[in-house]
Amino acid sequence: MIVNEERKTTPKQRIIIALIAIFMLGSTFALYAGIVLSYNNQEKQANLANEKAARFSELYQEYQDRADSQAIILSAKYFETFKQYKSEVKAFNAAGVNTLVTRDLVKGSGRKISSTTDDDGNVVEYDTDYAAYYIGWLSDETVFDSSFDNFSSPSSLLKPLNGTSQMIQGWLEGIEGMHIGGVRMIEIPSVLGYGSTDRGTIPADSPLKFIVMLVEKPEALEVSDELENLGIELYGYSIRSNQ
Repeated sequence: MIVNEERKTTPKQRIIIALIAIFMLGSTFALYAGIVLSYNNQEKQANLANEKAARFSELYQEYQDRADSQAIILSAKYFETFKQYKSEVKAFNAAGVNTLVTRDLVKGSGRKISSTTDDDGNVVEYDTDYAAYYIGWLSDETVFDSSFDNFSSPSSLLKPLNGTSQMIQGWLEGIEGMHIGGVRMIEIPSVLGYGSTDRGTIPADSPLKFIVMLVEKPEALEVSDELENLGIELYGYSIRSNQ
């Protein structure tokens, strides 16, 4: 007859079991602590990001207030002069716009816009040392953009557009040879505009017309290192480079 005997653990086994229990308890605690620390770290990072974003908004608003003040001063100087060119906005025959055509309304007496060319006459760098007030419209007389606060009933001018090589080709070629203080009408075929791509309210394959008045580029506003660094860190945006 076989008798069931009670199995008892040896001291060595009990030690091993105790060590395993201690290890499991320690692992659980370490995991919990890791989760808590990770959460706290994420919370701190989120709070820091929010603080930086709030600080950026505060500094940028101060910068924008100064930019608005500058725009008001410039508007007072140029508004009445530029307002008279609203009457130049008229419907035109889209089918007849096949080449770039320019017509100076005012010659201007300031510096001449002259791009840098190579030995073959190809432009290697466009002249962007200017600012501009402008009106842009379509063949049906629709104004798609302008420097007025409200084209139908303008009361002021917005901040002038600073020169940039990122403008459409027709603009870049169209202002070539202008003088600061000059006003020019530019007729642009679609191939030198936005081509076969819709652009906001501009349908594909649309020829464009512009009235452009060039003025001296306004003095760049001071941008603190803190504002510049926050803009780059948070949004990848350089305020100094985009003035």
